[in-house]
Amino acid sequence: MSYQKPKGTNDLLPGTSEKWQFVEETARLIFRDYQYEEIRTPIFEHYEVISRSVGDTTDIVSKEMYDFYDKGDRHVTLRPEGTAPIVRSFVENKLFGPEFAKPYKTYYMGPMFRYERPQAGRLRQFHQIGAEAFGSVNPAVDVESMAMALDFFKQLGIQQIRLVINSLGDKATRAAYRQALIDYLEPKSADLSEDSKRRLHENPLRVLDSKDKKDQAIVADAPSILDYLSEDSKEHFEIVKTMLNELNIPFEVDSNMVRGLDYYTNTIFEVMSEAPGMGAQATICAGGRYDGLVEELGGPATPGFGFAMGIERVLITMEAEGVVVPVINEVDAFVVGLGEQTNIESLKLVQAIRNFGFSADRDFMDRKAKAQFKTAAKLNAKLALTLGETELTQGIVNVKSMASRKEKAFPLSDIYERFDEVYDEMMTVMFD
Repeated sequence: MSYQKPKGTNDLLPGTSEKWQFVEETARLIFRDYQYEEIRTPIFEHYEVISRSVGDTTDIVSKEMYDFYDKGDRHVTLRPEGTAPIVRSFVENKLFGPEFAKPYKTYYMGPMFRYERPQAGRLRQFHQIGAEAFGSVNPAVDVESMAMALDFFKQLGIQQIRLVINSLGDKATRAAYRQALIDYLEPKSADLSEDSKRRLHENPLRVLDSKDKKDQAIVADAPSILDYLSEDSKEHFEIVKTMLNELNIPFEVDSNMVRGLDYYTNTIFEVMSEAPGMGAQATICAGGRYDGLVEELGGPATPGFGFAMGIERVLITMEAEGVVVPVINEVDAFVVGLGEQTNIESLKLVQAIRNFGFSADRDFMDRKAKAQFKTAAKLNAKLALTLGETELTQGIVNVKSMASRKEKAFPLSDIYERFDEVYDEMMTVMFD
């Protein structure tokens, strides 16, 4: 039998995982600047947490979730997205209490799971980085979140992007627009795709998000939700646009843009990649406001705003733009041990160097000196410490600066007792 990874998943091998670490660490640095702190939730949740939050009629719940009954007959699901688990944790841990800062800002990163047809940028196990801010209805939170996402992409070196925004309004807006959309679509229902026919009365706004070309042609002339915004929602959206302009952040308004999750209200946004070859995977970040979700999961009325991005798509975008990821693969010292008798001493040397807080490695394959020095060069080693049987007998080790090629013999005791000084001395030699 040939054992293979499950369909729609990837192994992240060395050489690739460093790129992921770069993206993740960049997110941590940027989000910290905005005073967001990391939260980690379980990879699986009770089914109701997701279905209640995301919506029973969404594709995620109706088609894509990995849900099952466990041995205790509990209905659970692998998490398909990050916001609902964060809100569940926010409510369960009473993070809305007076002792917590307002807004309460948190971010997450980790795997999500959806049973989809695998393709580039769309996997069954995929990974998201997301951020959520709870407790403020101020449009500045919307704009700050979008600015943070754009700062993240800028720091990564991604430049070919555009910000697209819309408003889905409040409950009153949605109710009025829902009926207007049904009235517009019903006479054309015979020409809609099967999915859109099903959505027409269950969740008509999802028809606007259809990828079917015939559906797209039909909704192109659909009424705009912006014409149905309540006064409060209209004012909120106008302030968002004003603030974006004040920050000199370019944006577009797309009145047909909706999100695939039911919990969104008022401002929504997407960051689209315009890099060549991105195609259908052009959305690399998306989010919006969800002012009723905390209440929906049993918490007090608490406004929220958040976004998520797929790490896989971010990396595809970076590749499409030719962004070079800095991969640091170097050691401070490489121990070249020659002869069987040096095996134990080589091990002791490497560990002693590490105990001083330096990175170190050695040869484990009993290779010739030339092969070991090639490895040291490949690892971008700063120093190479050569220990042969003669040096072992004499109680010395030869330390060579790989940059200057200068070499000096030190007593073995110097490595064990003051390697930091030896390192500084040899690194100074580099610049003489």
